[in-house]
Amino acid sequence: MKIPRRRFLQLAGGAVSAPAFPQLALALDYPVRPVHIVVGFPAGGVTDLGARILGEWLSARLNQPFVIENKPGASTQIAAEAVVRASADGYTLLMASSTNAINVALYGKRNYDFIHDIAPVASVMHFPLVLVVHPSVPVKTVPELISYAKANSGQINLASFGTGTGSHLAGELFKMMAGIKMVHVPYRGSAPMLVDLLGGQVQAAFDNLPSSIEYIRAGKLRALAVTTATRLDALPDVPALSETLPGYAASAWIGIGAPANTPTDIIATLNKEINAGLLDPQIKAKVANLSAVVLAGSPADFGKLIADDVAKWTNVIQTADIKPEQG
Repeated sequence: MKIPRRRFLQLAGGAVSAPAFPQLALALDYPVRPVHIVVGFPAGGVTDLGARILGEWLSARLNQPFVIENKPGASTQIAAEAVVRASADGYTLLMASSTNAINVALYGKRNYDFIHDIAPVASVMHFPLVLVVHPSVPVKTVPELISYAKANSGQINLASFGTGTGSHLAGELFKMMAGIKMVHVPYRGSAPMLVDLLGGQVQAAFDNLPSSIEYIRAGKLRALAVTTATRLDALPDVPALSETLPGYAASAWIGIGAPANTPTDIIATLNKEINAGLLDPQIKAKVANLSAVVLAGSPADFGKLIADDVAKWTNVIQTADIKPEQG
């Protein structure tokens, strides 16, 4: 798949270019009515909670309600398409996630083009995954797991919370970089996967840190590594996977996107206020409670993050020959 990276970064960079006068007038007035942030997941998940933290901050800063609208389904594509079809006036925004980047690589035919039809506004936070094993597995480190998997090639299960999810692709990237074979066992979500992992029906998994951290602390799961580039304050004794496999990184992320052609000054206003929120100690504390890390930056920075993720996951999906689930 050819990724239109240069064009996407140009569009992202344009979000901070000098505005025309009509756009300046529009930005000075924005917002004058409620703004909707569309979330592609059900209420209560980490993406939804992140959107609500952000929406509360923006409502207070910009003196208009920022309303969270949940539109789950089709691996976030229903929500993304709803924003693509909305007016490019800053009043309908997307709580974009790394799932959107994965979808670009995973689905050949869509009713929209995420790269061209959604303008990056601001990254918000990223969520680490954690590589965990059942305590019965006789390994305590990533090198030991790699050696164990090589000695038992194709006999060790590696679970995920669904084919084509970040959990699945993190595992495939791990297997590719480590040169090992493990059997992928997909579930429909983290919760059912954890039930079997805790029961020993599967031996290892890449899970969201918020879902598994209490089981790790209780000794019911053994954490071998986190997928961020460096260690985390929440699990300071757990190494980053990159310490064993240099260059490995597979964090999930969320950020705000807008319909393409949204006035650049509205994008700049939103980016400024979002970044101000990410510096606020109370916002940082709320993000930390989600076992996440704030991810401030420009629209161009967010555009580069998306483009890099699309390129990385396209390579993994094509190399592992991953096909989307049907139905």
